[in-house]
Amino acid sequence: MPEVADLAELDTLERLATGFSFTEGPIWHPEQYLLFSDMPQDLRRRWDPDQGITVAMSPANKCNGMTLTRGLSLLVCEHSTSSVVVEHPSGRREVLASHWGDRELNAPNDIVTGRDDSIYFSDPVYGRMPVDGIERDQDLDFQGLYRILPSGELQLLVDDFQPNGLCFSPGYDRLYVNDTPRCHIRVFGVAENGSLRGGEVFHENIGTGVVGPTGEPEGGVPDGMKCDELGNVYCTGPDGIWVIEPGGSCLGVIPVPEIVANLNWGDSDWKTLYVAATTSIYRIRMRVAGHPEPYMQAG
Repeated sequence: MPEVADLAELDTLERLATGFSFTEGPIWHPEQYLLFSDMPQDLRRRWDPDQGITVAMSPANKCNGMTLTRGLSLLVCEHSTSSVVVEHPSGRREVLASHWGDRELNAPNDIVTGRDDSIYFSDPVYGRMPVDGIERDQDLDFQGLYRILPSGELQLLVDDFQPNGLCFSPGYDRLYVNDTPRCHIRVFGVAENGSLRGGEVFHENIGTGVVGPTGEPEGGVPDGMKCDELGNVYCTGPDGIWVIEPGGSCLGVIPVPEIVANLNWGDSDWKTLYVAATTSIYRIRMRVAGHPEPYMQAG
């Protein structure tokens, strides 16, 4: 069984930029730049090697999780609007989901695409809290995991927990979803048609699950999550990024000096982890690449 040092070049952790309020939702564009959200400031920021940090969007509807489609349109979870939106390369913006029935979604949080280009997203309540969202009453009486089919139809997949970070395994036969208050990760089998089965606990006891009065994690909790090309799961938690092998055993922790909210793969070889950690953006070189997704083949 590998150790964390077999997967990560631990001595390469580097802080790229700091001075932010709370960073989230990093996504590396194949054109070689990073987008991330600074939610309390209501900004989407950009980092690239030549220009450093610039503002990509203001206001940004307190956006959180982001990913790219096969055609490099940007998918965005917005706290302020309780919506999932797509921003096309042409600049056109389209709302993909904002309501379940006649009730407004809570606050879409994190987002991934499936093998058939379906969109899966989590909808906890954190975007209805102050600072990182807009304080307001919850319209729904549950927190859900949803799927947007290529046809545009919205499906509710699971509603018995408070989902947060999510990621697919290589091969798209597993979907991992974490639950911040319960400090664990669940795993669902994914059928060829994109439907889910199972949902058993994959790994538990990741921190205390304590969240502060304004929604911020205390001490590090399950939040953002990604998978590498070997099937290892990388989940935020106490002291940094927890690395869990496909059988469910923790291989160790990649240490980060601030509470980590999210992470994503980047650079031309997809062997760098970009880390959104409270007030700063870090990166670390890896000995493995990220789980290959369609947008990674572009550019």
